[in-house]
This record gives sequence, C-alpha cells and structure tokens, in this order.
Amino acid sequence: MTNPTEILPGVIFYSYLATKRKEKVAFLEHNTLVLQVSGRFTMETANQKVSMERGQMLLIQKNLLGEITKTPLEGEDYQTIVIRLEENLLRKIALEEQIETGEKYTGSPIILVPGNDFLLAFFQSLLPYVRHPEDKVTKEVGMLKVKEAVYLLLNTMPELTKFLFDFSEPYKIDLEKFMLSNFHYNIPVEKFAQLTGRSLAGFKRDFQKIFGMAPRQWLLERRLAEARHLIEKKNKKPSAIYLDLGFESLSHFSHTFKKKFGKAPTEWLA
Repeated sequence: MTNPTEILPGVIFYSYLATKRKEKVAFLEHNTLVLQVSGRFTMETANQKVSMERGQMLLIQKNLLGEITKTPLEGEDYQTIVIRLEENLLRKIALEEQIETGEKYTGSPIILVPGNDFLLAFFQSLLPYVRHPEDKVTKEVGMLKVKEAVYLLLNTMPELTKFLFDFSEPYKIDLEKFMLSNFHYNIPVEKFAQLTGRSLAGFKRDFQKIFGMAPRQWLLERRLAEARHLIEKKNKKPSAIYLDLGFESLSHFSHTFKKKFGKAPTEWLA
C-alpha cells in the first residue's frame, strides 16, 4: 500500500508505504532534498549508489536519472518527506543574498547531509500538515518553508553553494558512454536528449553518427541483446529482468524477444 500526500502541490511531498516497492526510473528535474522519516531509501545511478535510513537526509542534483528503492524495515513502515528546490526560488535567493553564480558544479550528484537539530526540527514542522491534510498549507507559507530549508542547508554545509546555485546549461556529455551506461532506463528519447545536453534533433543526429541507427531502434536492440546475455549466460529468469531492461510488461518483452531471436526467452534458459 502506498499513500503519497502533496503537502504543497508540486513542491513538498510526503510518501508512505507498508510493503516493498521498486520504482524503476526516477528522473529528477530539480534539485531535491529528501528526509527519511522511517524505512530505507536507496538511489542508484550508473555511477553511484547511496542509501539512508531514519533521520538521514539526501540532497540530489537536478537532471539526475536513477533507480529508487523504497524499503520498510522491521518494526517500521517506509515514510519520507521530499522537497523540490525549484530553480526560480534558488535564483531569487541568489539575488537576495548576492551569491555568485555561473560556476559549473562538478562534485557528487548525491550528497548525504549531516543531521542536526535545526534541519530535523524543520522537517518535524511539516508533519502536522501530513496528519491534518484538511488544513492545507498555503502556497506562501509553503514557499517560505522551502526557502527555510535552503538556508538551513547552507548553514549546515556552506560548500553546497556551488551545488544549489549552478544555473549553467547542461553541456554536451559523451553520448556513447552515457547511453551504454543508461540504456536500460525506460524514459522517452526526449529525456535522453536533455540529459546529454542536446536538442532532440541534435541528439538524433549525433546518435546516428555514433551508433549508425535511430535511438529507439538501438535501444530496443541493446536491451534485447542484454536480455539474451542475462538469460543464456547468467541463467536469469525473464520475469526477473524485463523491468530492469526497460520493458513495461513481460508479455511485450517475450513477444519482442521471440520476434528478434526466433525463440521465446524461456527457451534460452540452460
């Protein structure tokens, strides 16, 4: 069971669940602050895996693609509070505080934030809105709370200035390396273009030069090849891998696999 609540629509969220649930893909468009009230939160990208439990906090960089696992632990359900730190608000704070911006942040995209009484008290102040959803927080009060979170983060870790106030445009990254690491994520081609710092037209043009085919065709071919390798060489069951390879249903995966290789996935098992 899962019962997410929007404390401030589109900005502050509360999430609850009582059984394990794996969200295959998370694309975080904004810098995001997460407090783990209970249970375990894990985020894994192509280059990093970070977990946290009760009372811990994570700051996640904007435009990040990864896999999130939400796990209740023994004796406690999974509960978390998530705050989107939208760029418009961060730009306003930068202007008010005369913070120098423009420098590209190159550090870790996921940071464990040290807990302290001030940050924990801040998150505790949001819980009454979870317990009393009928008493909606106004947008003005909600944005003040988000602003408070930013100032508390900077007070706790002044070095986060570069992280939070990086307003530079995404630069073109190594498309081949990125796609080989992230092909299994089930997201639109438009998102892949954005994540590599390209327009959709530019992405398709560069992709064709590198891989010799269109993105959607390559993604399907690459996922099927990986599936065959996992089934044939690693003895993985089709039902255990189809979601991790970007297929939305087992039946669609099986049909596509058989069309490509001439036999159903289960027929390749040793």
